[in-house]
Amino acid sequence: MLAPSQEAAPAAPLFQPRHDDACSAVVERGIIVQNSFNTVCAIEYMKSHNVHPRIIERVLLHPEQRRQAAH
Repeated sequence: MLAPSQEAAPAAPLFQPRHDDACSAVVERGIIVQNSFNTVCAIEYMKSHNVHPRIIERVLLHPEQRRQAAH
């Protein structure tokens, strides 16, 4: 048994909740651009809307890591 100071901290959520609806909409449109045209177009679209490069990489190159859309 671990001492209280050695107990594992609760795991942080994989993704933080979205706080910026405008950025979220740009990312969603970027995914549509990728599906309709290609990844380069989607990257350029998101870059032109100041989406952080790590977010662009995650959503376009690692679709399994995308947040699930709210229904």
